[in-house]
Amino acid sequence: MSQDDSAARVAHWSKTRNLMIIVMIIWFIFSFVVHWFAKDLNGSSFLGFPLGNYMAAQGSLAIFVVLIAVSNWRQNQIDKEFGFDEE
Repeated sequence: MSQDDSAARVAHWSKTRNLMIIVMIIWFIFSFVVHWFAKDLNGSSFLGFPLGNYMAAQGSLAIFVVLIAVSNWRQNQIDKEFGFDEE
């Protein structure tokens, strides 16, 4: 393994790790934090539903689907940047 290849692998893993950390933080917020404050969120409404109820029933699930798509897209960009993409 050449020095450049090793440096590319370290940089690739660094960006991948940072993406993973960001995704896990967003996942934690919408899995736990939003639900912990559901009663407080119910003071507001979204599409005619109390916000806490909406986020518990559908909002978090929609965020998870978007989170998967965005993280997948970003990981593909990182892979292409360092030459680890599947052509």
